[in-house]
Amino acid sequence: MDEVREREGDTLEDLEWGRLAEAVVSRCRGPRGKRPTLPLASTEDGTRIALAETEEALRALVEGEPMPLEGIVDVREHLARVDRLGVLDALAVRDLVRLLAASRTLRRYLGARRETMPNLFAACAIDPTLDRLEDELRVNVDADGTLSDHASPELRRLRTETANLRARIVGRLEELAHKHSSVLSDTFVTQRDGRYVLPLRTDAHEKIRGIVHGASSSGATVFIEPDVVIEQGNRLTIALAEQAREEIRILGVLTELIRERLSDVVVAADSLDHADLRAAMARFGRDIGGRILPLSADASIDLREARHPLLVLDGAKVVPNDVTIDHGRALVISGPNAGGKTVALKMLGLAALMMRAGLPIPAAEGSRAGFFDLVLSDVGDDQSLAKNLSTFSAHVRRLVGILEVAGERSLVLLDELAGGTDPEEGAALACAVVDALCRAGAATAVTTHYEPLKAMATRDARLRNASVGFDVERIEPTFSLTLDLPGASSALAVARRFGMPERIVAHAREVLPEQSRSFDELVRKLDGRMQEVASLRAAAEDELRNARRLAAEAEEKIAAIERGERAKLDRETTKLLEQVRRARDELRDTRKTMRAAKSEAELDSVRKSVEASASVGHRAASAVSPRARGIEGEAPLSIAVGDKLFVPRLGREVEVLEEPSKGRVRVAAGPIKLMVDLGDVRAAQPTAKTHDAPRVDADEPRRPAIATTDNTLDIRGLRADDASSLVETFLDRLYGSSEQYGFILHGVGTGALRDTVRDTLGRLSSYVRSHRPGTSEEGGPRLTVVELR
Repeated sequence: MDEVREREGDTLEDLEWGRLAEAVVSRCRGPRGKRPTLPLASTEDGTRIALAETEEALRALVEGEPMPLEGIVDVREHLARVDRLGVLDALAVRDLVRLLAASRTLRRYLGARRETMPNLFAACAIDPTLDRLEDELRVNVDADGTLSDHASPELRRLRTETANLRARIVGRLEELAHKHSSVLSDTFVTQRDGRYVLPLRTDAHEKIRGIVHGASSSGATVFIEPDVVIEQGNRLTIALAEQAREEIRILGVLTELIRERLSDVVVAADSLDHADLRAAMARFGRDIGGRILPLSADASIDLREARHPLLVLDGAKVVPNDVTIDHGRALVISGPNAGGKTVALKMLGLAALMMRAGLPIPAAEGSRAGFFDLVLSDVGDDQSLAKNLSTFSAHVRRLVGILEVAGERSLVLLDELAGGTDPEEGAALACAVVDALCRAGAATAVTTHYEPLKAMATRDARLRNASVGFDVERIEPTFSLTLDLPGASSALAVARRFGMPERIVAHAREVLPEQSRSFDELVRKLDGRMQEVASLRAAAEDELRNARRLAAEAEEKIAAIERGERAKLDRETTKLLEQVRRARDELRDTRKTMRAAKSEAELDSVRKSVEASASVGHRAASAVSPRARGIEGEAPLSIAVGDKLFVPRLGREVEVLEEPSKGRVRVAAGPIKLMVDLGDVRAAQPTAKTHDAPRVDADEPRRPAIATTDNTLDIRGLRADDASSLVETFLDRLYGSSEQYGFILHGVGTGALRDTVRDTLGRLSSYVRSHRPGTSEEGGPRLTVVELR
């Protein structure tokens, strides 16, 4: 196991994991940032939890509600001292107060977001009873790291006593300094060995009697404690000693309180460090444009438009690439040197490790990665002079170690596999190693210049070719990784780019084997064709995006036009309905006037008024669609002079006086003659009774309620006052024509129109026998059935 961990340590060094870890922890707010290491989950479940925790922290950061982690202090040494039965000083106790306050804030934050941050809530399970310990410590320690006067009455008394003694001593010394200023080196009062003294010139030390507590470095000044303050100084020294003993006693009590809850305080400190690290990972992910990838069930990696995280951190212009690898399979990456083969290799390894650490990865949506319990690598020159190993020998030694432990959950990264030896033997060894790793179930990625290994990838379904691009015309790499295409080494082109004389490059091309020249030429042609396909595909995608954009703009314009038309229609309909309402009011007033008319002249005036009101109704009726009026379309009527018609708007039958003309017909409604629109008339009911027909006797059996055009009134969409007026007119007509039943269609809606109808029916009890909601056969609760007397 130690050997396996040593190999993983080599991998971390190969992949520059230390740089990545340092970039993450540098974003911590607290002491966790001093430890540049990142824990790697050792199980799939641990990886899943780590990813979930970082995703919660990243979501909170993006939403503008990051975890509150200010004020975290390092208390590890303090807690270790408590564990060793030591006593903390006041500054250490203050640090623990700050830690407990920060843990309380974090606990409340996560508790309020328990549903949206369940993993971090579970990981940072801080005991809420620590709040009482914080409150107790806070009362006894001030923010500046000194014990509070409230810590004990004795401490408060002693501090008062020492302060008074100190003030009296300083005051007496200042008086002496003023009195003997001529023999003093300076007029200030100072301290030596804890005693208050005056700076007296050496040649005048006998002027003031007292105890000498030392001299200046030059010897020109002696520091004397005058006799008059010695007794007070002694009392001050005794009081300060008593004060110090009381402070030590209080600190011992406070330390014991912390010791009783030591394990809980350690958990709180660990929780803050854990939350701080996850928040740092979230900030790191935001800074590199990363995302938390879904964890695949199998040991595989599928990255879309991925970028190497360290290159992103360095601010380099990174070409995003797609790269895929699966367990039991191998990815063979070929192409020119300095073209990005090793970058792609390291990007795969870092992705596997970042998943185990719970880190966001700079890749596009649709990317995913699985759990690898081992990431093994051989990247770079591992020559060891101490062990007398050549580069190739060291390389083989590491390969042997990798082959011994690689399994189905292993990711193996091999840079220039079996390089540094005879090309033919090296190529054969490379093919055999890749085959062995595939058989072991490992996911393998190798970089190579060996043509046999590239050819093997074209024949063996377990292997897949990939190549880094090289622009032959500009003689520079493109850093673009292309799957399913082997890459030419382009060594001669690279040599020319870096200054190799053209004659040497030309001679090298002449001595190059025909097979190699043919292979390179074929690869270049394939690469050119694929670039053409990629260019055409990009152009087609641009055209498709443009077409979709134009379609969306057209749909938006159509929708805007439709919205404008609907708004215009709504305005016109509202206007026409208002005109209809006014026309009905005028008709109601006209009826009253007609009843009171006493001459033909007055009747003629009434007729003109009725025709004017009816004209408004005709215009409104013709402007509003049958659907808007709630009227089902009917077959056109055959109208002749003398026919009886029913006009719903008037609520009565009329007689045709003239042949229809231009969509209108002249009719007589009793003594009133007017023009009505053809779309506003209905055929009269053949069995309709006249106003003079006798009423049905109460003892006679009543006919069943059958809805017809004549006995149905549709008031849907009308206002309450308009509906009430129409209901009255409707029932008056039914009663005058000896109808037994009436049907009022008011709809369901909020029920306001239905209530208005039934309130009106309640007031008309003189000729309304009863009313009830319609049955399911009659139309249900959207109408009310009225039985007349």
